[in-house]
Parts: sequence; C-alpha cells; structure tokens
Amino acid sequence: PGQAHELPHAVPLLDGLPGVPKWVVGDRGYTSHAFRDHIWTMGARPAIPPQRHEAPVACPDWIHNNRNQVERLWARLKDWRAIATRYEKTAASFTGVLCLAAALDWLKR
Repeated sequence: PGQAHELPHAVPLLDGLPGVPKWVVGDRGYTSHAFRDHIWTMGARPAIPPQRHEAPVACPDWIHNNRNQVERLWARLKDWRAIATRYEKTAASFTGVLCLAAALDWLKR
C-alpha cells in the first residue's frame, strides 16, 4: 500500500521460478546485501549496480546493456497512464494493457 517498495516481494518471486536463472538483473533500487546474498545462495549471479557510495561491482558489458534496454522499455511503457498509475483493477486487465502497450511499442520501433 502507498509508497511500498517491491524488494520484499522479489525474494518470493525468485523462489517461485521453475529453475535457477544464471543472472538476476535489477536497478539500484534493488541494491541490498541481503538480496544479493539470497541471489548467490540460490546459484545465480546478481547484476545489480551498487549504490553511489559503495565499491563498483563487476558486471559484463552485455548484461549491463541488456539491463539498460529493459529499463528504457519500462520508461516508455510508463508513458501510458494506465500502466504508470496501475489504474486497472484486476491483474488480468493490467496484463492486457501492458501487453497492448508493449506490442504498440514494438510496432513503433
């Protein structure tokens, strides 16, 4: 509710995956030592940039470039008011609007 962060929900989502991913990609908002440790213990590698006051973390360029493309895609999708505000009441209708916006973005490019 309100301005709650998504990080507490990230661990159960990762645990619910059918397999172990090779990389877990996120932005600076997901920088947490506990979250990084959880990723390492499940057998994946975190590709999450550190906070500005922390030491740099090694990350291959191709991972960083793909992460950047995903972040830019979400920025374009949030131009849609229904996505940015999560206006839709059900998960199914929100997913439908999200798919529509992604398809139109793909057609535009």
